[in-house]
Amino acid sequence: MDRFAAMNVFCKVVELGSFAAAAEHLEMSTSAVSRQLAQLEALLDARLLNRSTRRLSLTENGRAYYERCLQLLAELEEVEEMVGNADASPRGTLRLTAPISFGATHLAPALGEFARLHPAMKFDVQLSDRPVDLIEEGLDLAIRIGRPAHQNLVARRIGSTRLLTCASPDYLARHGTPQSPQELAQHACFAYAYAEDANAWRFQRGAETELQVRFEASIGANNGTVLAELAAAGHGITRAPEFILGPYIANGRLEAILTDWPGPALPISAMYPSRKHLAARVRSFVSFMEAWLARQPAQA
Repeated sequence: MDRFAAMNVFCKVVELGSFAAAAEHLEMSTSAVSRQLAQLEALLDARLLNRSTRRLSLTENGRAYYERCLQLLAELEEVEEMVGNADASPRGTLRLTAPISFGATHLAPALGEFARLHPAMKFDVQLSDRPVDLIEEGLDLAIRIGRPAHQNLVARRIGSTRLLTCASPDYLARHGTPQSPQELAQHACFAYAYAEDANAWRFQRGAETELQVRFEASIGANNGTVLAELAAAGHGITRAPEFILGPYIANGRLEAILTDWPGPALPISAMYPSRKHLAARVRSFVSFMEAWLARQPAQA
């Protein structure tokens, strides 16, 4: 049995969710795929997949093995491509995820510049505001905003962004401009579903004075740009990172309020499963992204 070939088959079965789909992708018979998996499990003396008539799922051993297989196969791909080539630039396919708004405003231009510098690279980008299981989704890297929540991932801070509180000029003309965080309880405030506490905003003035304001949200959503559009239409007050609200402030659709009471700075982090055996393409892109963000006005 070719162990690397069997590992590749196993990863493809997990990625595509079935033996038949993996067989079609790999141009093998379904029986050959099944045989490879059985031989691999026999070699490891461990069950990797739970099989049922409806679906496949990873066992605990299978999940750990899948994570290592992805890393080993990625490294093997890079080594094979670099043999006989003195150019040590990153190669292969980088699979990553990022929040939707950040992906459109910052990841896209950064990725374009990185791709121009490294034409041998390929990219598979999945934008989502929800937390994503990198192992389950077969991803190399996640870019996340805010305090990292996944303790089983390595988080490297690559930048930061400010939280802004905003409303439209029309809304403020009709309802008045809050002069202190406490006054927000009298206004229509929006809740971002993936915030650490969707119905509470923290404010800080100076090094010591900190307030937390709780409210009953008039509207909630799982995307910051949706809430920005609702605020720009005059329906209430929103709070989001500067990379979302900055363009609305620049074109006059929103006004920043409570500027004497800024929110906490939010880290921008690159997250990946392990420092050990980290693929060169991941290391290279994370370092590039950190340098790229540092060059942007107002740190994103």
